[in-house]
Amino acid sequence: MSTEARGWPIGRWLTLFAVAEAVLLLAALVGGAVALGNLTTARNTLLDVIAPQRLAASQLSTALLNQETGVRGYQLGRKPDFLTPYTDGVRSQADAVAQLRQLGAVPGTQIGDDLDTVLRAAATWQASAAPTIAPGAAPVTAAQVERGRTQFDAVRRALDAQLAHLGAVRDAGRVDLDGAATFLTSMLVAVAVLVVLLFVVLFLGLRQVITRPILRLAGEVRHVADQDVRRPVNGSGPREIAQLGADVEAMRLRILDEVAELEQAHAMLDRRTRELERSNADLEQFAYVASHDLQEPLRKVASFCQLLQRRYQGLLDERGEQYIEYAVDGAKRMQGLINDLLAFSRVGRNPGEHVVVETGRLVDDALANLEVALSLSGGKVERGELPEVRVEPALMTAVFQNLIGNALKFNGETPPEVRVTAERDGDDWVFSVSDNGIGIDPEYAERIFALFQRLHTRNAYPGTGIGLALCRRIVEYHGGRIWLDTEAEDTTFRFTLPATEESGGA
Repeated sequence: MSTEARGWPIGRWLTLFAVAEAVLLLAALVGGAVALGNLTTARNTLLDVIAPQRLAASQLSTALLNQETGVRGYQLGRKPDFLTPYTDGVRSQADAVAQLRQLGAVPGTQIGDDLDTVLRAAATWQASAAPTIAPGAAPVTAAQVERGRTQFDAVRRALDAQLAHLGAVRDAGRVDLDGAATFLTSMLVAVAVLVVLLFVVLFLGLRQVITRPILRLAGEVRHVADQDVRRPVNGSGPREIAQLGADVEAMRLRILDEVAELEQAHAMLDRRTRELERSNADLEQFAYVASHDLQEPLRKVASFCQLLQRRYQGLLDERGEQYIEYAVDGAKRMQGLINDLLAFSRVGRNPGEHVVVETGRLVDDALANLEVALSLSGGKVERGELPEVRVEPALMTAVFQNLIGNALKFNGETPPEVRVTAERDGDDWVFSVSDNGIGIDPEYAERIFALFQRLHTRNAYPGTGIGLALCRRIVEYHGGRIWLDTEAEDTTFRFTLPATEESGGA
């Protein structure tokens, strides 16, 4: 009976590993997403804000420089065409200022304050230069030129400060971009390392929690199966493996119980077999000794009974002669019975040489021994093509002689017809002896092979009841079996003999 195993089931261990791996992977992915977001933000800030701001500041600086060039050219040459750079510069200034405002140059920010400073300085210079470029204005004096130069220097200083601040912002943006890229690279490396680490941990964890307990249990089972069935089996690890170990242990204990019962049964069977073999040997020895030792006194009784019958024939009354005839007949029957019993007990006691012989020749020898019975019954015996078998010829001749003799003896109103055939069945030859006699009731199919069993009285059919028992003993001694075919139309006895390599198909 299996017991309930304790411990975590495999599903719980797998769930734990999966949750731990999912949490770590999620953390790594979140960190990677944050790093990627930082990189995107830094790149967008640098490309979409800082770079356009520097470009607009450069355009503003160029516009103001163009204005200063146009003003100075007009002041020197007093030609209207010289004011073109100025007018273009004013328009470019407006565009650059608008772009900077759009990019975040609003009051309160560093870039907004720088833009306001530039615009104030530019407005001061433009206000001072405007009278000198007005139509019909008098030529500029050296003092006006010096004042304009001084005021535009203030504009240049404001522009330089703006560009310096934008350069610092650009450098800071680059640093942020490089930092974000470095952080993203670090997170990708961390994710890769974490994935590898997770797989290693998962492999080692599964090996420690599941694989090793399974291998340990398998080793114990193999040890029990190959070497020591009495060694206990202990399952460890997850609940399922521990439960499997408990089930195997319960099965081992049950097998031990069954093995113990089988060993007891085998011991009892061996003991009874030895007792049976000893009893059979004693019985065979007794039958052999009894039949052998009874031969001489029985022969003497029969001889003197026959002498009395010849000497006093005609001198005794009818009853006396009948008594003597009964004694002679009984002695003869006893002598025949003892001879058959002696022949039965000799089968297998002193094994003769097994030789390959044609069974057709054995049938011919049996028919020669039955010549008188065959002639008196008026029967005939036919045989088909018979194979060669390895047997003791004398014993197998006795088998054919008994079976054919019974067919001649137990005949009906018509003369007996006997047929002997054989056919191959796998590794055996199956011999058949069939006749058209009186037949045998199927319920006696097994009884007729018992020793001293008769189905008819001695007055109806003579015999000792040993013939078929002798046939069975001889056939089984040769490794075959014999039976009455109850399904055949005629009375048919069949027996098998092992086929030899020399014999072919019949």
